[in-house]
Amino acid sequence: MDRSSETADFLRSRRARITPGLAGLPADGRARRVPGLRRDEVARLAGVSTEYYTRLEQGRAGNPSPEVIEALACALQLDPAEREHLTDLLARPTAARRTPTGPQRVRPGLHLMLQTLDHVPAFVLGRRTDVLASNRLARAVLTDFDALPAPRRNLARFYLLDPEARERVTDWAQLSAETVAMLRLEAGRYPHDRRLADLVGELTLKSPEFTTWWNDHRVLRRTHGTKRYRHPVAGDLVFSYESFQPPGDPDQTLCVYNVEPGSDSAQAMRLLDSWTAPEHDERTPPRAR
Repeated sequence: MDRSSETADFLRSRRARITPGLAGLPADGRARRVPGLRRDEVARLAGVSTEYYTRLEQGRAGNPSPEVIEALACALQLDPAEREHLTDLLARPTAARRTPTGPQRVRPGLHLMLQTLDHVPAFVLGRRTDVLASNRLARAVLTDFDALPAPRRNLARFYLLDPEARERVTDWAQLSAETVAMLRLEAGRYPHDRRLADLVGELTLKSPEFTTWWNDHRVLRRTHGTKRYRHPVAGDLVFSYESFQPPGDPDQTLCVYNVEPGSDSAQAMRLLDSWTAPEHDERTPPRAR
């Protein structure tokens, strides 16, 4: 990833979305040739010179201080994920995070937790949205990642390239765009990750929507929210998901899909639990059971 062009594109996209009125700037009567804020307006809001901000946007300003990055983040009204991304992009090249080379492994305690959470879908994501581990209901609701070759067990690849995902995910476009934003955040964190670059290249070639979402320069760190799926056996499912970073490994995320007690989704999950139970007799239709 070219950090200079990434920095320029990200800063331009962020200032383009903020109008002078939204930034609290008075109208100056000048004709505006660009959407959003001009460079000199961002510089004024951040308390730096226009020349210095221009060098920042062009990737020629060296290593800005944390105070300058914070001032820029405030001027551009960045959210926490965008602030993190800006910090990664403006980091000194020698200080950029090295991509860990070893394979990611889920420790036994997390595997045990997935087995304990046997009444709701749960899985562990690693770098590049790789699915490192999943419980039975997660494989039933999304797809059977365990049946795939290890290099293909990836959430972004499933959402964007698997035709089944478009049938299973009710709000497919929104969820897929958010997943692309997660990859964009990681690309700033690990700019030299060869496997991530290969994944981005594959999605660019095979997904018609990916390039548009990638070029938006949106970044996202998933924490919690609502997900909706449409299962061929259980029907419509509404989950309240929570994401956690296990202590000791910031590059892994435990994702848990909860259901409201007594809801239609809770009843549907009980049906799905019965249908996918190991002792289930495959010859017995679900409704007969």
